[in-house]
Amino acid sequence: QVQLVESGGGLVESGGSLRLSCTASGFTFSHYTMAWTRQGPGKERELVARVTPTMINRDYADSVKGRFTIFRDNSKNEVYLEMNDLKPEDTGVYFCKKASGHEFSGQGVQVTVSS
Repeated sequence: QVQLVESGGGLVESGGSLRLSCTASGFTFSHYTMAWTRQGPGKERELVARVTPTMINRDYADSVKGRFTIFRDNSKNEVYLEMNDLKPEDTGVYFCKKASGHEFSGQGVQVTVSS
């Protein structure tokens, strides 16, 4: 079955960096658009970034443009989110998402940015 396992979250000070990783299994990873979403405390889940199968197109939420980078390694069935200049408002649970076909999200990983 489809599995998405996130890793790399944690506690970081404002201005710091983290790299999230997501390992996928159970589907042909290289055929599907992948995304990262997040849900902050008391907030709705929102799209953070999205990447098409060959990385020709990458989209970002306005709030993270210029600070976050999404990329993937189809040979490893992995997608990543490089997060720089983190802000307290980036705090939340980050989810890896299979964003085309039958959509599916992982369990999520906590990112906490202290001020």
